[in-house]
Amino acid sequence: MTLTIGKLRGLAQCATPRGTFAMLALDHRGNLRRALNPNDPESVRWSEMAAFKNEVTRTLVPYASGVLLDPEIGGAAAVASGALPGHVGLLMAVEATGYAGETTERRSRVLPGWSAGKIRRMGASGVKLLLYYHPDAAEAESQEALVREVAEACRFYDLPLFLEPLSFSIDSSVPRLPTDEKRKVVIQTAKNLTSLGIDVLKAEFPLDVHTDTDEALWREACAELDAASEVPWILLSAGVDFDTYLRQVAIACQAGASGVLAGRAIWKEAVEFEGQERLNFLASTAADRMRRITALCDALGKPWTDLVPSTRAEEGWHQSYKDIR
Repeated sequence: MTLTIGKLRGLAQCATPRGTFAMLALDHRGNLRRALNPNDPESVRWSEMAAFKNEVTRTLVPYASGVLLDPEIGGAAAVASGALPGHVGLLMAVEATGYAGETTERRSRVLPGWSAGKIRRMGASGVKLLLYYHPDAAEAESQEALVREVAEACRFYDLPLFLEPLSFSIDSSVPRLPTDEKRKVVIQTAKNLTSLGIDVLKAEFPLDVHTDTDEALWREACAELDAASEVPWILLSAGVDFDTYLRQVAIACQAGASGVLAGRAIWKEAVEFEGQERLNFLASTAADRMRRITALCDALGKPWTDLVPSTRAEEGWHQSYKDIR
């Protein structure tokens, strides 16, 4: 479908001039608290987490095309403090952290008191929804309904929707999906969900790279994912080490990916430092990683504009443009 003006503007704000996404993911909440203090996560104060996110954002966004933040800690703090410059694209998470239900029947939820409308009001560029999903899970249909609900809200407020499905095992005796099943699940997920009104798929790498080390298999799986997705897709990092992620990104982009939304692979060691040591790590190692990822996406990624019909503005368009009041 041809993009509306608002969605077109939001996607352009999050992309490089060439039209690829090299975005920094920093919407972590519960797992960041655990990383900052593994022995006593609940003792980590809001101010500590906000300060961490501000430091990472301020240091790394000059090398990224945009940043993903959360409403509870990072989003407003980054804007208010000036850590996020006005010209940098801002995605805001809409979901509550974690999931409801059993580990084999996971349900995502919109964060209470938060919405696509509020994301539009704060001036963000787009919405990100994390969705726990397995095509054969008991909750699959309700999870698909949630995607449709959020997609409809994004249509109303004319915001692009980035969807991040996370797979899981539906067999309690198998805590982690075997690599063959993960490939099937990630591919089927793309087929099932990219037709539900989303604009960009933030996809898992479609194999367990620790089990399948043959890069020829990686290429096959990424090509299959590219064929399955009806919208531009980008790669999440899932906390893998940076060198592995760099290889994943190169292969994904060569297969048709439009870039990345990368988090812990870029900055995860920063939680081990404090004060000036943390700033030094971010300004050196993490910044170099972000620069390399951005250069790689721009060199190999498929511009998202190549994958959607051109948007045209015609005389009188403003009269039919939906008013949100």
